[in-house]
Amino acid sequence: MRLRAYSFFVILLCTLSLVGQTQISGRVLDQSGRPIPEAEVYLKEPQILRMTDEDGRFLFNEISGGKYTLIVFALEFQVYERELLFSDALEVEIGLQPIGEQQLDEVTLTQEREKVFALQKLKTVEGTAIYAGKKSEVVLVENLTGNLAANNPRQIYNQVVGLNIFDYGDAGLQLNIGGRGLDPNRTANFNVRQNGYDISADALGYPESYYTPPAEALSEIQVVRGAASLQYGPQFGGLINFKFKKPHRTKKIELVSRQTLGSFDLFTSFNSLSGTVGKFSYYTYFNYKEGSGFRPNSDFNSRNYFGHFGYALSDKTTLTFEATLLNYLAKQPGGLTDLQFQENPDFSNRDRNWFNVDWNVFTLRLEHKFSPATDFSTYISTLDASRKALGFRINRVFQEDDPAEPRELLVDDFQSISAESRLLTRYSLSGENSVLLIGAKYYQAFNEQRQGPGTAAANADFTFADGQFPNYERQSQFDFPNRNVAVFGENIFNITDKFSVTPGFRWEYIKTESEGGFRRIVLDLAGNPLLNEEIPDNRTFERNFLLLGIGASFKASPSIELYANFSENYRSVTFNDIRVINPSFVVDESISDEDGFTADLGIRGRWKDHLVYDISAFGLAYRDRIGEAQFTDVDGSVKRRRGNVGDAFIVGLETFADWNVKELLFPSLEKVKLNYFVNLALTDSEYTDVAENSNNALGKKVEFIPEINMKMGLNFGYGNLLGSLQYTYISEQFTDATNADPLFGNDPGAGVVGIIPSYDIMDFSFSYTWKKLKLETGINNLLDNSYFTRRATGYPGPGIIPAEPRTFYTTLQLKL
Repeated sequence: MRLRAYSFFVILLCTLSLVGQTQISGRVLDQSGRPIPEAEVYLKEPQILRMTDEDGRFLFNEISGGKYTLIVFALEFQVYERELLFSDALEVEIGLQPIGEQQLDEVTLTQEREKVFALQKLKTVEGTAIYAGKKSEVVLVENLTGNLAANNPRQIYNQVVGLNIFDYGDAGLQLNIGGRGLDPNRTANFNVRQNGYDISADALGYPESYYTPPAEALSEIQVVRGAASLQYGPQFGGLINFKFKKPHRTKKIELVSRQTLGSFDLFTSFNSLSGTVGKFSYYTYFNYKEGSGFRPNSDFNSRNYFGHFGYALSDKTTLTFEATLLNYLAKQPGGLTDLQFQENPDFSNRDRNWFNVDWNVFTLRLEHKFSPATDFSTYISTLDASRKALGFRINRVFQEDDPAEPRELLVDDFQSISAESRLLTRYSLSGENSVLLIGAKYYQAFNEQRQGPGTAAANADFTFADGQFPNYERQSQFDFPNRNVAVFGENIFNITDKFSVTPGFRWEYIKTESEGGFRRIVLDLAGNPLLNEEIPDNRTFERNFLLLGIGASFKASPSIELYANFSENYRSVTFNDIRVINPSFVVDESISDEDGFTADLGIRGRWKDHLVYDISAFGLAYRDRIGEAQFTDVDGSVKRRRGNVGDAFIVGLETFADWNVKELLFPSLEKVKLNYFVNLALTDSEYTDVAENSNNALGKKVEFIPEINMKMGLNFGYGNLLGSLQYTYISEQFTDATNADPLFGNDPGAGVVGIIPSYDIMDFSFSYTWKKLKLETGINNLLDNSYFTRRATGYPGPGIIPAEPRTFYTTLQLKL
């Protein structure tokens, strides 16, 4: 009886939901009456998105009659917006006007992009990915006024809340960002991708990113926090995805050339070609960078090529090939002690240290639309890369480099192949639209690492000299064959037209291995060998586990969304954790994986055209967090032990607001732009339980967490003139689990151990567009403050790595 009553109730609800339902259909055309495929058609009130097909057609079915706002946008066209009031089925024809470079000034173009951006941020589904109920942020690179040529992360990520950034002054060759207590070093705690595929050294075994795409080539950067662990890997940080500019749809060839000059001999040249010829489309660039750096021994140069080549096999199937090639060579000035930094932050006592990277990524992607409701994508990607670090790396930072001694050489070769497939389908459940995503990933890496003596020369000679220096103390050689298989899924259940729940799972199989050994060498006081033997060290870490998560979204109105999510996270031990001989720290032999969870609760939305905001609270729990704790070794020296420090909990409030001052105070001034933004993260943390050998960390603050992380600024403009003024403040943060004070003098840990003091920075940028030319200029670190953001335990130190002083840049762009 109860089952019959329940069945009758469900049927009644479904019947009522269909009463009064109708549809909106139509076609999107350009000014010549030709169909525009892949235009995004957005029904604002129920927040439903459709893509036009090859004939420019779209359809919204099973909707109720009433009043709606229809918004349409496509690349190279102005945003179309129209109010609709209907009760029966409605068919509309929409003509879009092109964005002509001679028609609109830069302020108007920026406002057009911001309209698109505001809508895109509301997407719950994009391609074959689900973002519903997640803490996600998008950087619209084309709307930035800043130092794009140098990939300045303070300016590029100024509206992404709570990011902690290492400043290097290397023209953006490497990106170093973290957040919520995650070490920023080479962005290793995020899953880093470009156009949806991995670009890091080894997604799990060695997730450091030595390659960063140039901002000048990007359309947007997607940042999804810890809840991304279900779709993109178990990391605590979440996802960073670099999306490149798409091929120009209406031109056969478009050239963009950008030439930049800056302080300390900075020169960059970025040149891209883009276009569409029939079914073939392409976007490709070459980027060259060189500079001297603000400290002695800081010269660098890099060459980066990227090619995207797409072919439409049919109106439903697209095949794409992408190639990325990078090579850069950098001389490294080494680190400083606290005393050296206070006396002269420009000082360097290392003139034989070098760093070299070769990075090659090749990807083939197939995208197919089975039906208007079902999308499929798959890719296969290969990585062939290497990084080589060479120099005098003793942990006594103050000690001068002895030109007669061999330099330490570390060479890592990375080779991997990965494949990922995703199927996303939309279906109706109890009268409401639902979305199912299911996917699988296979990843296999074949990595090699060797450590030993390099030559005693001063040039960039990356050859081993173990025959000349057989008793060099730090020697090891390992192979790291790693394998990862993952199956994942998420489903958006729309309980009502306002409330949705998105549960998900990820099953992982991970096998990380080390095969090889190291040399145990003991010398007498005269430097003669008492012992020189090879010690095998073969290890295997094999595990599988299930991660669960759930997100929820409540759209209180078309412009207000409440969201929440909970997701389990996992970080596997990397082969860098397993075996690298480092004079600045020792590795705990019992080091193991860490796990935990991330949770977010927030509200985001818009108030008219005046205010965009996102306010959220988060909690992040670590179990067996891997970190470094200070201890006194048997020889009396102060070192750091890297291992599982213990359990930690991090809690914080993250707020972002962008106030359109012009729309509120001067709405009639069409050519004026004036926005004020504030980005503030307040974070607290504590080690709640610690391992036996880390008792001095109990109750201490977690590393790399400033309690106050704030960025605020003005974006302004008139006509073709745009500008930005930004202020950044970061409070002090600790670099080890014991919250040790800085060490001075000739202590071996000086420069490596201690806090990072608070600092503030101001950046100022302008751009002006005239016909096909654009001039950009600015000053970074306007107040010329002296500060640092990192105490390195290895390369590029060890020791304090000073940040750049005041610098200038000027870019000239030509677009044809």
